[in-house]
Amino acid sequence: MQVIGFNISKVLAEKSPSFKPASVINTDIEFINIEKEKIEVLKNIEPIKVFFKYTVSYFDSKEEKKKEGEVIFEGNVILSAEDQEAKDIEKAWKKKELPDSTKIPLFNFILKKCSPKALHLEDEIDLPSHIPYPRLRPQTKE
Repeated sequence: MQVIGFNISKVLAEKSPSFKPASVINTDIEFINIEKEKIEVLKNIEPIKVFFKYTVSYFDSKEEKKKEGEVIFEGNVILSAEDQEAKDIEKAWKKKELPDSTKIPLFNFILKKCSPKALHLEDEIDLPSHIPYPRLRPQTKE
């Protein structure tokens, strides 16, 4: 399996007026759908389009169900897969699952593509970063 395409179709960033900095932050990736893709250039490969939703949610630390802000990306990743691999993915998707051999690399790819964009949007609307930034500290003398 190899990634041959990546597209973002929706970007959303919002913050509640009552937002408090001591929020609980959750990151989630959800696979929405899978479709076969037709790409004329690729003759022996079955392209598969995997639709995803990447969400960073901010909840009130006291009322964990109260959403205070969120950043959302929706889009798709196009994969090239061998015939058997494509069949395995389609078979697993009938149960709304993906094989670990596909799911884990997809999670990592989506995190790599969406996390920096989410950091930028979080900064723009003044939400806390969902990933800690590196920090320098003074060197201690021994």
